[in-house]
Amino acid sequence: MSSRPSDSMPQPPKGLSSSSTASTASTVSTSTGPERALVPATSNLFQSSRDRTVLLCLVLAVAVLISYNPIKHNGFVNWDDDMYITNNAQVRSGVTLATVKWAFTTYSFANWAPLSWLSHALDCQLFGLNAEGHHYVSVLIHAANAVVLFLLLQYATGFRWRSLMVAALFALHPVNVESVAWAAERKNVLSMLFFLLALYAYVWYTRKPGLLRYASVFFLFAMGLLSKSQVITLPFVLWLWDYWPLQRIFPSVATTSTMEQRPSSPVRHSATLILEKLPLFALCAASAIITTRAEAAGGAIKSLSQYGLLLRLETAVVSYARYLGMALWPSKLAALYPHPTKLYPGWEVIAALLLLLLITAVVLYQKKRRYLAVGWFWFLGTMVPMIGLVQVGFQAMADRFAYIPYIGLFLLMTWLIADWAEVHRISARTIAIPAVLYLLLLGTLTYRQISYWNDIESFWRRTVAVTKDNYVAEVNLGEFLYSHGRTDEAAVHFRSALAIFPQGPSANLNLGAYEDSRGNIPAAIEQYEKVTRASDAGLRATAYGNLGFVYRRIGQAAIAKQYFETAFQIAPERARALVGLGLLAQDRGDLAEAVRLYSLALTRQRSDVQLLLLAQGLLQEGRTSEARSVYEEAARSESFQDAEKEARDLLTGK
Repeated sequence: MSSRPSDSMPQPPKGLSSSSTASTASTVSTSTGPERALVPATSNLFQSSRDRTVLLCLVLAVAVLISYNPIKHNGFVNWDDDMYITNNAQVRSGVTLATVKWAFTTYSFANWAPLSWLSHALDCQLFGLNAEGHHYVSVLIHAANAVVLFLLLQYATGFRWRSLMVAALFALHPVNVESVAWAAERKNVLSMLFFLLALYAYVWYTRKPGLLRYASVFFLFAMGLLSKSQVITLPFVLWLWDYWPLQRIFPSVATTSTMEQRPSSPVRHSATLILEKLPLFALCAASAIITTRAEAAGGAIKSLSQYGLLLRLETAVVSYARYLGMALWPSKLAALYPHPTKLYPGWEVIAALLLLLLITAVVLYQKKRRYLAVGWFWFLGTMVPMIGLVQVGFQAMADRFAYIPYIGLFLLMTWLIADWAEVHRISARTIAIPAVLYLLLLGTLTYRQISYWNDIESFWRRTVAVTKDNYVAEVNLGEFLYSHGRTDEAAVHFRSALAIFPQGPSANLNLGAYEDSRGNIPAAIEQYEKVTRASDAGLRATAYGNLGFVYRRIGQAAIAKQYFETAFQIAPERARALVGLGLLAQDRGDLAEAVRLYSLALTRQRSDVQLLLLAQGLLQEGRTSEARSVYEEAARSESFQDAEKEARDLLTGK
C-alpha cells in the first residue's frame, strides 16, 4: 500500500515513511529513521497532520521575512530599475487599459513579459515610487514560492521534513537575493510562482486525469510564460516527475532503498506521456518565437563574432561547475559576472567537464534512487535556456539564473543525506543539528547580501570588488559618481573600463562628457567620435548629439547642424537632437523655426528644460501669453531651479 494523499484532498499524508504498509499505515512508526523520529517531537504541537503543515508553512514564511527584513532600507538601482520602473511612463501610470495594451504588445528592453509589467504597474499604483513597497511585494512572492514548494514536494512524495528542508534551502539561500532584492527582476519570482503552481496542478492531474485538471496545468504554465520565458522548461520537468516521484513511467515494484516511493499515479505508456504534453510544447514554441523576436528587437542577442561557439561551449561547461560550487558555498556573489572574451585555460574546462560527467554517471548508475537523476537533470535541464549557448547580455552566469535550477540540487542533496542517514540508522536529531546550523548560515549570508543592494554606489562597488575585469560595473559606478558631481572619481572608473575594453562605447561616451565638462574640447571630440562607430544606435545618436553641442559651443554652427541632423536620423524618437536644432535656429534669429522644433521635441519627451526653452522662444517671438502659460507649467515642477539653470546654460552655449 502506497502512503500518499487522496486525490480529492491535495494534502500530505499522515504517515511519514514511503515504505509504510497496510498494517502500519494508521500508526506512527517508532523507527529511528530521520523521517520518523521527528514525529514524537512535533505531534504534541497540533493534533492533525494538516495543522502541523500549516505551522511549518508559517515558519517558512517568517524565516523569509526575517532574512529579507533589511530590504526595507533598499532603494532602486541604476541596473534596469530605472528603465523598468522609475523612468518608465507606462509603468508609473498604474494599471490602466493603455498600460495593459502596452504590456502585451511591447518588446521594451528585449523582453516580452506582460504579467511582470502589470505587476510593476500595480506596485506603482499602490506605492508610487516608494521602493520599500516594491521590494516587499517581491519578498512576499518569494515567501509564497517557498511555501508552495514545500507543499508541492510533500504532496508529491509524502515526505514532510525532507520537503521542508528543500523549501528552506530555497527560501534562505543567498544566491536568490538577486531575484528578490532587484526590483526589476520581479519577473523571476513571479514566473516561479506560476511554475510551481503548474507543477502542483500536474501532480493533482496525474492522480485522477481529466480535462479540467489538465486545463489548470495549461493555464498556470501560460501565466508563467507571460511572466518570464525562463519557465519554458516545465514540460521537461514534468517528464522527470513522471519518472520520480510519480513513477508514471518505468514503475518500480520494489527497491532496496527505504527512501523510494511506490507509484502514486496511474502508470502510462511512454507515447501517451509524450502526446499528453504536446499542448504544453505548443505554448513553449509560441513563447520561444516571441522571446526571440523581443531579444532581437532589443539587440540583446550577441553574435558569434562577439562570442564564438567554442567560447560559449566552454563557458557553459565551466559555469555549470561554478554553479555547483555556489550552491554549496555561496561567496563573492555579484550582480554581474562578466563574460570572458578569450578561451579558458584547458585544465579548467577539462576539470569542469569531468566533474559533470562523473556526477551524471553516478546518478545514472544509482537507478534505485530515482531522485538523484531527477534532481540532477532538473538542474542541468532548467539551466539550458540561461547557460549562454544563445548569448543574451554580457554575463557569463548570473545568480538569478539559478532560481529554478537549484531546486533540483537541493532536492538531490536533501534526499541523499536522508537516505544515507536512514541506512546508517542515524537519528533525526543528529542530522537536524548540522542542517539547522547550515540554514542559519545561509540566512545570515542572505541578510548580509541584501545590504549590497541597498543603494547604487554600494551595489556597484561590491560588484567591482568581487569580480575581475568587469567593464559594465566600472561604467555604471562611474555614471553614478558623475551624476552626483564626483566627476574626478567617475573618470577613474571610466578609464578602468577602457583598460578592460578600449572600444567600449559607454566608457568612451562618458569619458568624453567628463573632458567636455572640463573644457578639454579636443579630448572630448576624440572620445565622442569613437562612439560614432559603435553598433548601438542609441549610443551613436547620443555621441552625434554631443558633438553637435560641442561644435555649437565653439561657434561652428554648420558642423553642429550636420551632427544634430545625423543624430535625429538615427533616433527620430528622441528629443535631444531637435532641441539642438532649435537652439541653432534661435541663435540665427529664426524664432518661428525654433518654436516649431522645441514644440516637436516636447512630443518626444516632455521635460522642464524643453518647456523653458519653448517659453523663451515664444517670449522673444512676442507671444507673451503663450510663453507665460508654458513657463508656469514648468515652474510647478519640484526640479524647476535645476531646469532653469540648465536651460540658461543651453541658451548661452555653456
